[in-house]
Amino acid sequence: MSEAVTESLTETPYFPMERDPRCPFDPPEGTKKLREINPVSRVEIWDGSKPWLITGLEAQKELLGDPRISVDEKLPGFPHWNEGMAANVGIRPKSVFNSDGEEHARFRRMMTRAFTVKRVKALRPFIQQTVDELIDAMVAGPKPADLVEKLALPVPSIVICQMLGVPYENHDFFQENSVQAVDRYATPEQNMQAFANMFMFMLEIVQKKMEDPADDVLSDFAGYARDGEIDAAEAAQMGLGMLIAGHETSANMIALGTLALLENPDQLEMIRDAEDDTVVADAVEELMRYLGIIHNGQRRIALEDIDISGQHIKAGDGVIIELSSSNWDPAAFPEPERLDITRSARLHTGFGFGPHQCIGQQLARAELQIVYSTLLKRLPDLAVAIPADRVEFKSDRLAYGVYSLPVTW
Repeated sequence: MSEAVTESLTETPYFPMERDPRCPFDPPEGTKKLREINPVSRVEIWDGSKPWLITGLEAQKELLGDPRISVDEKLPGFPHWNEGMAANVGIRPKSVFNSDGEEHARFRRMMTRAFTVKRVKALRPFIQQTVDELIDAMVAGPKPADLVEKLALPVPSIVICQMLGVPYENHDFFQENSVQAVDRYATPEQNMQAFANMFMFMLEIVQKKMEDPADDVLSDFAGYARDGEIDAAEAAQMGLGMLIAGHETSANMIALGTLALLENPDQLEMIRDAEDDTVVADAVEELMRYLGIIHNGQRRIALEDIDISGQHIKAGDGVIIELSSSNWDPAAFPEPERLDITRSARLHTGFGFGPHQCIGQQLARAELQIVYSTLLKRLPDLAVAIPADRVEFKSDRLAYGVYSLPVTW
């Protein structure tokens, strides 16, 4: 379908689009309609620009693996998430998150050591102990309890702090500032202050570990800086990116996934009663597909002209990869609106795809598998303590989720 026809049908819709509060797990109806019309379509974003929105799984994988698509956020035309991210692009050092090609590969090699299968496997007993202790504390306290506060947020925060070598007692500081940094409506000044607060704190830790290393990931990064492979600012930025990504996404998945399972008791029972670890492993993949918490798109820019799906993306055009809609693409996942933990969902793009796919995905899988299986087995009568229509969903952050989830048992 031509661009002219697509735009006449959609009137260049605004992105991000709102979800239907009656169907809070579904992607926005507007992105589903765009996918049906053409999975490569124009949208308008906050600054009035009109990047391409990619909503189909096949088109997304094609572009995410294409070296003509860049994550260089400093290029003119890059479709920034909000005004704050655009205004402060100059203060963010180069990292795995905003570099391409060999430069990206070099940063990624430095970070992958932290997330090898062997290292994540060695962490599983610590994750299990953390989950057990947090559930113990929740059960010993008053009912109802907020699952976000008592379990969903502290599990990944404790684990990523342990890995990095960042004192967990600073988690309130990081949580407050990371929320400000990813708030859709944050001003440039708020965004800059939040980033500066976290970055300077992380830089100070890196500089200390350059002189006195320990057995943790930030010491690894500090060692690269000490050896001249990167500078201290780049090491701090890598650590900061891991800290934010390492707790924000997993925390939202824990809470939102638990709510989805409580809304689908037949699926919950299969996890609760499972004796085979593959059942919960498959459930995590299906929940990653079904929930689509990365709901504001992975931002890219075209370096060269690209023809795809009958559309002509020009060099310099912004591109937004809309993951939640692609994971509901019926061409890839029959009956996508149905949560089915027995389906083969491993082709989902919940962790991205291609060179920039999530480095920490094995850690996230381990956390989710341990939390879901432990929580549902230990609290078989778990239930949401408020009416479903009173659960407040958050659409103003980079990751979709719930602000709180009162539960009882």
